[in-house]
Amino acid sequence: MDKDIKNIKGNKEKTKRKAGFEKLWIWQEAHKLMLEIAESCKHLPINERFILRDQIERSSSSVGDNIAEGYSSYYYNDKIKGMNTARKEAGETQNHVRTMQDKKYINSAKADDWVDRYEKVLIGINNFKKYILEKRDNSSKKGSRRT
Repeated sequence: MDKDIKNIKGNKEKTKRKAGFEKLWIWQEAHKLMLEIAESCKHLPINERFILRDQIERSSSSVGDNIAEGYSSYYYNDKIKGMNTARKEAGETQNHVRTMQDKKYINSAKADDWVDRYEKVLIGINNFKKYILEKRDNSSKKGSRRT
């Protein structure tokens, strides 16, 4: 009997836990995009290392970072702030992608794919933000009396 309990406990301990934000498709897609961009940046010319590469790697990373931070925040307004920042970083990253395209570091198909996928992430962030706002507004009504 004790052996069975140890096996059950052992299996549970081996199960990898995911942070709550990792379950969000917007975070998953932002994370995939960040990894693809980082891989592509390895092939940029050395003179772009501290200019374009640094900027696009930071902004693409910040999209997922701010989704995670917003999701993990306790207060609704902090959640909304995180989503707003993630939106801005996604837009900045799209701009850097177009810069990479214009400088011929990536082809148009790759640039269009990344920009389109960031547009979908932006729509998802907007929808998640709307959900947070509705939740916040409904929670503030719970304690109020109607007259």
